[in-house]
Parts: sequence; structure tokens; C-alpha cells
Amino acid sequence: MALQTKVEYNYDEEKWVFKPIGEIDIYTSNEFRDNVLKAYEKKNADLVIDGEHLEYIDSTGLGALIGLLKIMQDTPYKIYIENIKPNIRKLFDITKLDSLFIFRGESDEQ
Repeated sequence: MALQTKVEYNYDEEKWVFKPIGEIDIYTSNEFRDNVLKAYEKKNADLVIDGEHLEYIDSTGLGALIGLLKIMQDTPYKIYIENIKPNIRKLFDITKLDSLFIFRGESDEQ
């Protein structure tokens, strides 16, 4: 399945919002990362990954997210993840990556 990513800047929250539609996998993870980086380089800000229409993410997709974290590690900006399906959330839990990202709308949001 292909990937489309809607990108918008939320001026009220001062955050980039990315809405991936489809799958972030070995075939699409570089495209997703490049779209996010292009926006982030245009204006440094927090990133929100809205997973409402994200159907699947594999290890290369997770790797793309980790790569974004590494780029942002020495900045005050954070990556938020929201509206993800339970099977995708479980993947973050199993890989212990749930501690690296902020999940919005959940009790563990910081």
C-alpha cells in the first residue's frame, strides 16, 4: 500500500502536524522521514504524528521515527503521537519505544 502524508502547521499549538495515510514500511519510510524533515527544517517546532489513518508501521518506520528523535535530541522540541490503532500502539510497547515518544490523549501523556 502506498503512503500519503498530509502536512500542516498548527499555529494555535505551534506544532507541525503530519497525517500519514496508509503504511510506513520499508518502501515508504524514507519518503515519510523526508517529508517530516523538510517541514521541520522550514520551521523548527514540535511534531505531531496523527495516526488516525495509519494502517501499519514496520521496523523501518519505527527507525524513521527514531532518526527524527535523534535529529531533535539537542533541541527543546518533542514528537507527539496521537490517534493510533491499538495494534500499532502495542508495537511501541513491545519494543519499549513507548518511553521515547509522548502519546497524546492517553494517561501517560507528559
